[in-house]
Amino acid sequence: MRLGVLDVGSNTVHLLVVDAHPGARPLPAHSHKAELRLAELLDEDGAIGPLGVDRLVATVADAAQAAEDKGCEDVLAFATSAVREASNADTVLARVRDETGIDLAVLSGAEEARLTFLAARRWFGWSAGKLLVLDIGGGSLEIAYGIDEEPDAAVSLPLGAGRLTAGWLRGDPPDPAEVKALRRHVRARIARSVGEFTRFGRPDHVVATSKTFKQLARIAGAARSTEGLYVQRTLSRKALEEWVPKLAAMTVEERGRLPGVSDGRSAQLLAGALVAEGAMDLLGVEELEICPWALREGVILRRLDHLPTRDAPALN
Repeated sequence: MRLGVLDVGSNTVHLLVVDAHPGARPLPAHSHKAELRLAELLDEDGAIGPLGVDRLVATVADAAQAAEDKGCEDVLAFATSAVREASNADTVLARVRDETGIDLAVLSGAEEARLTFLAARRWFGWSAGKLLVLDIGGGSLEIAYGIDEEPDAAVSLPLGAGRLTAGWLRGDPPDPAEVKALRRHVRARIARSVGEFTRFGRPDHVVATSKTFKQLARIAGAARSTEGLYVQRTLSRKALEEWVPKLAAMTVEERGRLPGVSDGRSAQLLAGALVAEGAMDLLGVEELEICPWALREGVILRRLDHLPTRDAPALN
């Protein structure tokens, strides 16, 4: 069957169309996305302003039309931290539903972490052993740990790259005092949750998902995206520690010229790097591997798990 997964994130609204069947890996057929940066459009009261709501409704409507055009039998639509935390979330969701016909399910932070963990587990398989999974989005950082498909611990922290950039890094390049203050804030916030993971012992494999980690790995020397999904890409803490001061000294335009860094994400790259560095350091991670699958694939896999399967042949 052909499914559409509509992810209303803090940075982008992304429709992923896949051909999916129980027991088979989802095969991407089409991608449709637009950058809205909802995390940066919240007003002083924490509400998504009228312009942001108008843009969101129009973008969801475009995505719904694209899903119809591509022959999707169903659209799994969800929103994450930017909508979840907006003070006018109910109003926004109602308007999207009334004007587009799309009913957005709002995922909790813990659900984000669990679904991302499921995607990583399926990608790497049981032989990966105890997995520690990190994901940096526009609005939040998700961390999950476990040996099964359901993690033993999963948390979501308000440390997204877009949120932190808008709230802490005003200069271009930012003032060193701003960077130092953000670094202190990030590490203090992560440190509160470290014990939830270290009590289970060291993981056998550490993986990371999200555009932020992919871009950090790329500037640190990982393979280009054009080389395919199955090329191993890693990021070491040592390389990241070397890059953080370089990124802090660059302007947004200069970061945008780095390999693999898009113009739309260059402003957020420093904040994302500070979060990645802090998480790896406090969790004792020397190196991690980039996982091509993330939250959207987790949503697809969970849906497939609940579809009826053909009757298995009787065993003699």
